[in-house]
Amino acid sequence: MKMTKNFTLIAALTLAFSSLGASVAHAEDAAAPAAAPVPDNQVTFNAAVTNDYRFRGYSQTHLKPALQGGADYVNNPTGFYAGTWLSTIKWVKDAGGDASVEWDLYAGKRGAITDSVSYDVGGLYYYYPSNKLNPSSNTFELYGQIGVGPFSLKYSHSTTNLFGFVDSKNSGYVDAQLNQEVTDGYILNLHVGRQNVKNNGAYSYTDYKVGVTKDFGVVTVALAAIYADTDAYVGNGKNLAKTGAVLTISKTF
Repeated sequence: MKMTKNFTLIAALTLAFSSLGASVAHAEDAAAPAAAPVPDNQVTFNAAVTNDYRFRGYSQTHLKPALQGGADYVNNPTGFYAGTWLSTIKWVKDAGGDASVEWDLYAGKRGAITDSVSYDVGGLYYYYPSNKLNPSSNTFELYGQIGVGPFSLKYSHSTTNLFGFVDSKNSGYVDAQLNQEVTDGYILNLHVGRQNVKNNGAYSYTDYKVGVTKDFGVVTVALAAIYADTDAYVGNGKNLAKTGAVLTISKTF
C-alpha cells in the first residue's frame, strides 16, 4: 500500500466533498417542531446510485456504476428488524456464471446493553439469481455487532461456502468502524476490515476506507477512498481491489 498516493487521494476527496457542501444553499434557521411520537412499526424504502459498488473493499461491478435499492421493517419496542436490498453486479459472470443482480435478505435484533453500549445480531442471505456456479455463489452469514458511541466492531461468519469459493464454509469477516460527526452534519467514516476465506488463503485480505457522508435533506451524499491489499480479485482485466474514489448518492423515504 503506497501511503503517499492514498493520502493524496484522500486529501483530494475531502476537498471535493467540502466544495460540494459549499455549493448547497441553506434555508434560514427556523424553530424546530416538536418531535413526533415514534410508531411501534416502521417501514422505509431506500434507493441509491454509485459510481462503483464496493463490497468489503473490492468492486462488484468492474469499477463501473451500480443501481441499488431496498426496503426495511423495524419493530421499535422489541428492536426486531427485517429487510431486503438489491444491487446490479458484474463479478458472477467473471466466475463463469450468469447473475447480474445481488439480492440480500436479512433479519435480526438490535438494542442497548447499557446507556453507552449497543448490540446488533442477525443473519444475512446473499442471493444471486440463476448464478449457475458450482459451488453456488449464494451465501448465508450470521453476524454480531457491538457499538460504543461512534465506534462499532462486527463479526460475520459464513455457514455456507463463501461467494462460490470451494470448501470455504466457516469463513469470517471482522469489521471495525468509526462514524463521527466532525462539523455541520459532515460524518467522518473510517473503516478497516479483514476477510478470511477458509481453505483459500490466497483470497484473504484486509480492506480500508476513509470517507465523508452528509445528509443534505433531499439526498445523502457519501464520498470515500477505498482500498484492499490484494491483487487476487480481477475482472475484465482489472484489479478490482485497487484504490478508488467511490461516490454514492442515496435517499431514504
